[in-house]
Amino acid sequence: MCIESVNKAFKYRFEEDAPYPDLVKTIPHVAFEVDDLEAVLEGKNVIIEPNSPSPGVVVAFIEDNGAPIEFLQIDRSIAGDDV
Repeated sequence: MCIESVNKAFKYRFEEDAPYPDLVKTIPHVAFEVDDLEAVLEGKNVIIEPNSPSPGVVVAFIEDNGAPIEFLQIDRSIAGDDV
């Protein structure tokens, strides 16, 4: 699959009126699992505040050098091992 196809597929992952920053809706991002989300976010440009999209999972996004980066903190005793 070419980069253009990947970008087109990613662009349509979110509805146009989804309540996320355009940066997150239009630029592919990486995601990192962390042990302490609050510590990772300290002093960073947070563009999506910590929130829980599913039980045992807390996510947040920062912007760094023009790129969105997602961080996840997972409580596997709640979320399970398949997350």
